[in-house]
Amino acid sequence: MEELLHRIAHCVEFGKINKISPYPPDMKEQDGADELTKSALDKGISPNDVLTRGLVVGMEKVGVKFRENKVFVPQVLMSAKAMSTAMQHLKPYFQSGAVKRKGTFIIGTVVGDLHDIGKNLVSMMVEGNGWEVVDLGIDVKVEKFIAALKEHPGSVVGLSALLTTTMVNMEQIVKELQVQVPGTRILIGGAPVTDEFRKKIGADFYSPDPQGAVEYLNRLIA
Repeated sequence: MEELLHRIAHCVEFGKINKISPYPPDMKEQDGADELTKSALDKGISPNDVLTRGLVVGMEKVGVKFRENKVFVPQVLMSAKAMSTAMQHLKPYFQSGAVKRKGTFIIGTVVGDLHDIGKNLVSMMVEGNGWEVVDLGIDVKVEKFIAALKEHPGSVVGLSALLTTTMVNMEQIVKELQVQVPGTRILIGGAPVTDEFRKKIGADFYSPDPQGAVEYLNRLIA
């Protein structure tokens, strides 16, 4: 069992989606995350173990490597694809309640900003660590965040911005969320954002990279 879970984690870490995937070259024609996840479930390994001891372990390693500039966006996208392909086998178990998500994370790029690469990377990393992700997309107004929070009570909110001209919109969203849905945890990120700015606008957490967001979320439920 341990060997199979290790192989699943390895496939996610290195972006091996399935047997026919040519990437990475040194794993050509080997089973990928797709086949190995199905095999693990068929052999009676619990869906929860497949998630937490296989898939999540692989994504955590990718997150740390990305933070340390040891891998870059293309590799992360391949890992996320391997993860999401494997997750298709776990979906029935999520729907039946056999596997529980850690919590729900609502994320969006703030109003006026049309950039989504950073947001998408955070979404992939967070989902890969066992959270339900509600991605509201780009150019998101405060009303949309509030509606999502009412639909998913107790969720954590993530705000993303890539421009100095749009990051200022975070302040209004944070203040409105604190009034409309008190107690909501809010984390912010994006190229021009700093922890000093976070303190100024009253958000709960700032991370310069996706892995920091994952670690913060996991601390909330520890």
